[in-house]
Amino acid sequence: KRKSRYAMLALIIGSNLPDADIVTALHGGVDYLKNHRGITHSLLGLTVLAVILACILYAVGRKVSPRKNSPPLSLKWLFIVCWIATAVHVLMDFTNQYGVRPFLPFSGRWYAWDIMPIVGPYLLVILILGLGLPVLLRLVSQEIGASKRASKTGRTGAIVALCAMVALWGLRDFAHRRVLSMLDSHAYDQQNPRRVGAFPSPLSPFEWTGVVETSSAYYLLDANALAGDVEPSTAQMLRKPPPSPALTAAEHAAAAKVFLNFARFPWAMVNATQEGFEVYIRDLRYASPRSSEWGFVLEIDLDQSLRVQHASFSFRRAKPVY
Repeated sequence: KRKSRYAMLALIIGSNLPDADIVTALHGGVDYLKNHRGITHSLLGLTVLAVILACILYAVGRKVSPRKNSPPLSLKWLFIVCWIATAVHVLMDFTNQYGVRPFLPFSGRWYAWDIMPIVGPYLLVILILGLGLPVLLRLVSQEIGASKRASKTGRTGAIVALCAMVALWGLRDFAHRRVLSMLDSHAYDQQNPRRVGAFPSPLSPFEWTGVVETSSAYYLLDANALAGDVEPSTAQMLRKPPPSPALTAAEHAAAAKVFLNFARFPWAMVNATQEGFEVYIRDLRYASPRSSEWGFVLEIDLDQSLRVQHASFSFRRAKPVY
């Protein structure tokens, strides 16, 4: 805020601005999945958001009389702060398995580091302490009359918190690479892996859920980066469904195209009903071999003529019973 008035306000608003696309949830889960972390999370989009926010704050600031000894109002520095804020938001979204699409509208490809859970309690604690401890120390320092030293605690807390965040990323990246290597070093029911993925536990940086794809099935298993290896015999096997007209019809539905563009490990299940067929497609990035619930699942109902009657997306739902 020494560079420009409203710089702190720009940082706070800009850090949350890319998630303005949450309004698409009003149109239902499929539209939300299609648009969330879309153009507002791209390099082009975050730059446009930074320009808009900086211009608004600059226009408002010019109409407000500054207080005595206030810093100047600088459009250049407001834009720089807004761009940093929106860019860091996208960077932090990139660290989890949901990912971002940074090159929209030119490319819709998803990129994800896969090292952080969507809600990371350790990271929240680090950032809260980085903000809260300096405030507490400042209050204590003021009580004993050490105001000059207290003025430095905020910067120190921020530096320590950011260093701890980077250290946590480094630890999780190391553990992630180790687990991927262990998963890829085995055969599963005498089949070599086509692809492997490792997705984080929110509580331990060493606990991961492994997903392995072979030519005929997916395998879910727990993996610990501190262990010597994984045990393929403990994996939950999900066989890939055979080709069928019902599955083909479901995959051609508009909702399925959106979901399959997002899902990295899609596994489908087809069930015949009196009315037609129920088709479920799960993204196994959000699965667990121990959970009785399904995460990130698309349900498509077809009639006997294989016409789509209903399609819905759920972040979490109970496993259907037949």
